Amino acid sequence: MATDTLVRRTPAHSTARPKKQALGLGARMRRNWQLYAMLAVPLLWLAIFAYWPMYGAIIAFKDYNVVDGILGSRWVGFKHFERFVESYQFWRLLKNTLILHVYELLATFWLPILLALGLNMARRRWYRRSVQLITYAPHFISTVVVVGLIVVIVDPNSGVLNQFLGVLGIGPIDVLSNPDYFRHLYVWSGAWQTMGFSAIIYLAALTSVAPELHEAAIVDGASRLRRLWHIDLPAIRPVAVILLILNIGSIMSVGFEKVLLLQNTLNLQTSEVLDTYVYKLGFASQVPQFSYAAAIGLFRSVVGLALLVLANAFARRFARSSLW
Repeated sequence: MATDTLVRRTPAHSTARPKKQALGLGARMRRNWQLYAMLAVPLLWLAIFAYWPMYGAIIAFKDYNVVDGILGSRWVGFKHFERFVESYQFWRLLKNTLILHVYELLATFWLPILLALGLNMARRRWYRRSVQLITYAPHFISTVVVVGLIVVIVDPNSGVLNQFLGVLGIGPIDVLSNPDYFRHLYVWSGAWQTMGFSAIIYLAALTSVAPELHEAAIVDGASRLRRLWHIDLPAIRPVAVILLILNIGSIMSVGFEKVLLLQNTLNLQTSEVLDTYVYKLGFASQVPQFSYAAAIGLFRSVVGLALLVLANAFARRFARSSLW
């Protein structure tokens, strides 16, 4: 009689490898210290030039004087904010700042998009590269040089603009001295300078579009305009929305250097904005009003932050794209 053999079955060994224990922050920093060393320099710059100056914003709530210093100066609360809101300059400065930035936003926001779409649809590589070079180059010209070129071009005596108008039988026009021309001069010269470089972001977004989408659309008989509308534009819409939000957030701050350089006593009616007014109060006046200037600057920053939050909320609700 054969005896039954008892076989002891051992549990099967698991093939899954044990999970590695997560490294702590210190271990990760020691392992990748080169990356953190590279990050240290921009973080140090950010701390010194972006966050540390925020400490000085408290002088907006004080009657600051150099002798007592920031901490020793007397607290006055919202005195300087109330003074600015009640001053006769408030509405003029606010109107000039808003009109200039909104005009710039409406006139120039769509230009880089059109340029990027046109370059993306261009078939000849040499043509595309030539246009890119010509449109990118003005970005690398300093603001001072750009203003110098503007002054030379619109000079009422020897400028190219007035020479051309003279050929047409139109008398010389002193553009820089006329407040009606200041906003147009500022906005469209800025469009010429920044349009090409701003298009880089949209060109980068267009590279994410799969070529198969265009090939399928061509097979279906879609025209070039149809493909642009249904394929290219949806690809760059999230990027355009984010850039629009950022532009709205900076609506209370315009290009200070360019406005100041184009400004003169004859066009102050439209060229005086919050940035230049703060500069004149804090540094260019015979008796600097540091606390008053800081209050105006802080007011501008708070309004800009509020507009940024509102624009982000609208974009998240209606465009399904936002910063946060």
